[in-house]
Amino acid sequence: MRHLASNLVSLLVVTLVVLAGVLAWGRFEFYRKGPLDTSLEFVIARGETLGPISERLEARGAISSAAIFRIGVRSLDRETDFKYGEYELQAGSSMDAVLDALTSGHGIIHWVTIPEGFTVAQVIARLMETDQLEGEATDIPLEGTLAPETYAISRGESRQSVIDRMKEAQDAILEEAWSNRKTDLPLESPSEVLILASIVEKETGVGSERAEVAAVFANRLRRGWPLQSDPTVVYGLTLGQDILGRGLTRSELDKETPYNTYLIRGLPPTPIANPGRAAIEATVQPNDSGNMYFVADGSGGHVFAETLDQHNRNVAKWRRIEQENGNR
Repeated sequence: MRHLASNLVSLLVVTLVVLAGVLAWGRFEFYRKGPLDTSLEFVIARGETLGPISERLEARGAISSAAIFRIGVRSLDRETDFKYGEYELQAGSSMDAVLDALTSGHGIIHWVTIPEGFTVAQVIARLMETDQLEGEATDIPLEGTLAPETYAISRGESRQSVIDRMKEAQDAILEEAWSNRKTDLPLESPSEVLILASIVEKETGVGSERAEVAAVFANRLRRGWPLQSDPTVVYGLTLGQDILGRGLTRSELDKETPYNTYLIRGLPPTPIANPGRAAIEATVQPNDSGNMYFVADGSGGHVFAETLDQHNRNVAKWRRIEQENGNR
């Protein structure tokens, strides 16, 4: 019996020594430099758990052992800390560093740019072709209510959440602009500002002209004149779903729609695009100007006039430029 007890003690000691060695080796493996030679982009799916994560990490060469990674994560009580998203794992990252990266929530940032003057339909199309985003646009916003900007997005973010951010940004821009408007502005509400700003946005891409274009339209509104804006006619034909891609025909200019500002007086019923901050600010702070007309000048900008005679001369110059360009 004494001999058996001695053997059991010896076996226990050996077992403990072996276990200690295994634990020490496992700890060493968990904290030592990892096998990655170059950085690696790694995506955690929403709701993905430790088991599948560890197996994919080993399969992609980010860690040397899925089993040791799982044991290490559980020993640190961080099994539920993983956050979905896309992460960059640096070359040589230890299992501990990999764990920190995948539980940080600081994933790879992607960007989506919404140009000024995009319609809501164009915005949604841009988001739908952005592969990093998920889901559908479940709440289609009203025209003009999305702020054109470059937005930071994360892989797996929903398209609707990006739309919601765009709407919040436009609401804030419009609120600030309305509070800073000129006192004699011929617009009665922030909604009317948004409508006119969308027309200003579509009429000129030259930043220095926006306040002058806004002044012309403000002057026309004060006098009760039609705005006579081609982009509103285009919107009446396409409703923002398509790009016309050509000049308007006489029949289209004569076609009755709620957006044909050659036929109606005042503002159309809704914005015709999503105006940017600069167009909105120009609309509430137009130049102090007597100009009533503008036409293209052939250089990408416009020339302005106070009287119809001046405007007709400017139009004649533009027609000559068009003819010269057509003959080249």
